[in-house]
Amino acid sequence: MKILSIVGARPQFIKCAALSCAVRKEHNEILVHTGQHYDSEMSDIFFKELQIPEPDYNLGIGSGSHGEQTGKMLIEIEKTLLYEKPNLVIVYGDTNSTLAGALAASKLHIKVAHVEAGLRSFDRNMPEEINRILTDHASDLLFCPTETAVLNLKKEGITTGMYNVGDIMLDTLEYNIRIAEKKTTILDDLCLNSNEYMVATVHRVSNTDKIENLCSIVNAFCDAGETIVFPVHPRTEKYLKQYELWNKLSTKVKVVPPLGYLEMLKLMMHARKILTDSGGVQKEAYMLGVPCITLRENTEWVETIEDGWNVLVGADYGKIMHSIESFEGSKSVGKIFGDGNTAEKIFEILKSVEVD
Repeated sequence: MKILSIVGARPQFIKCAALSCAVRKEHNEILVHTGQHYDSEMSDIFFKELQIPEPDYNLGIGSGSHGEQTGKMLIEIEKTLLYEKPNLVIVYGDTNSTLAGALAASKLHIKVAHVEAGLRSFDRNMPEEINRILTDHASDLLFCPTETAVLNLKKEGITTGMYNVGDIMLDTLEYNIRIAEKKTTILDDLCLNSNEYMVATVHRVSNTDKIENLCSIVNAFCDAGETIVFPVHPRTEKYLKQYELWNKLSTKVKVVPPLGYLEMLKLMMHARKILTDSGGVQKEAYMLGVPCITLRENTEWVETIEDGWNVLVGADYGKIMHSIESFEGSKSVGKIFGDGNTAEKIFEILKSVEVD
């Protein structure tokens, strides 16, 4: 088959790293980078570290409002599909790149495979939730990371083309743990000792664009009395400076630029706790057996909470402080995300796909 894979943001690069390697054993893969994450620290370094093939197309869309960004992607992806005429399009996750790819392909009657299908936070105020729902209903093959995801799809009337294959991020994580441990010096660079610091990430619109939420989170980080390492997303940095929170944060917290995959992996695996509003980081924390404090009111990864490794605190100062002081994870990590062989499972399923 000729398979066209669409990526655009950090979590998609991580997922693509494992699947692209498997797909290229027997298929011709065309890799399209929408340019949703375009900063070298948010994009180029992931391709290099994870040995992802150079994109065949870089659409260079960049930032913008949801409508503007998705619209530009639709136009450019459609042009690429009309030229390449693939048998199948693979999209990942829940970004605007995901939705644009699924819509463009489905309208041209090209089969769509959605990797990480069936996730639901049940909060339609989140743009990612809208992207997930629409992408799933436009897809022909739905590769679910958990049994909960399969059940979510069935409740919405999707009954065919679903496969519980596990989470492909586990493939990439397990492959790279030893590489990260051996090759990166991030702990020495930041003068950190294992299990004596916390890691924080904040990038959700619900936190960055609301001054009261971002202020509450910053105050908690500053008052925690803990060493907190905070790789700052470019959008988050913009709002921290706009709200005049940057100087306060940087005097109390180890603020660093965005990190590559290997450095971030090593930083998380040696952390005492992780504070985040990222879905991907919640999963990675669970996979690494590190307690996670989620700065959201809900999560699509409900299994991490049910298994005792994750707690929801929103942007509530008191809840954040309490969890920093007292929340501890369970005694053992389960197998809710599969066995680390998701890419091979998807590859085997693709062998049976009928193409025009």
